[in-house]
Amino acid sequence: MKIHPTAIIHPKAIIGKDVEIGPMSVIDKNVKIGDGNIIKNNVTITGNTTLASNNVIFHNAVVGSEPQDLKYYGEQSKLIIGSNNVIREGVTINTGTEIGGGETLIGNNSLFMSCSHIAHDCIIEDSVLIANGVLLGGHIKIEKHAKLMGLAGIQPFVTIGQHSYVGGLTRIVQDVPPYMIVEGNPAKVRKVNTIGLERAGFPQDSINAIKGAFKQLFRTEQLNRSQILSELENQENLIPEIKVLIDFFRNVDKGKSGRYRESLRSALTNIS
Repeated sequence: MKIHPTAIIHPKAIIGKDVEIGPMSVIDKNVKIGDGNIIKNNVTITGNTTLASNNVIFHNAVVGSEPQDLKYYGEQSKLIIGSNNVIREGVTINTGTEIGGGETLIGNNSLFMSCSHIAHDCIIEDSVLIANGVLLGGHIKIEKHAKLMGLAGIQPFVTIGQHSYVGGLTRIVQDVPPYMIVEGNPAKVRKVNTIGLERAGFPQDSINAIKGAFKQLFRTEQLNRSQILSELENQENLIPEIKVLIDFFRNVDKGKSGRYRESLRSALTNIS
């Protein structure tokens, strides 16, 4: 364990094996840091925050701070971070709120670039890339392998589908379908994220099937999406990726304003 003498660590904080903590970093009372984490200089880790193993947190990041939410009144909530994440300079990550489930959850193997913000009650799955200056509102879900480019702004309660790509400077107010590229102002689904899927090892047959579904959903004069989804579902040899798309859009229809997670509001009282 390498802890710089100027680091401030609360005696009740739990620090694992082979942890490095740099100069002037602050580790608060209810923090649990697992084995092999590297905390560089001037980092603040506070709140009820748990880090698993082998994360790297860069200078001036603030991890586990209170939610920036007018409905938060100091109740206990958590931030839980998995393993092998890289959190770069100036990143801010808030704990959850009682009304939103009480937890902000971050999985494994993700990269959070400088000055990005993860708000309360977000769920970030594995192998996500959040680029510089990306701002996530509360209650957002980012599915596995999604990539959000610089300065994108994401509306609360939005879902970003797996293996999708959000272009830089894009304002997202509706759910982003899996496997797609979304960019522009207003944001639009532009095409299939072919390069991302190829890099992720998707077979060409699956990519071609996703392209076919894209044409039916976004490049047709037929306006009845429910009918299109039924047609996709009833095709022979339905592959898992198309089933993911079908389920995604049907979930979106359960919410409002194009956001599936809006359907959760009925279970969360006093959310305006």
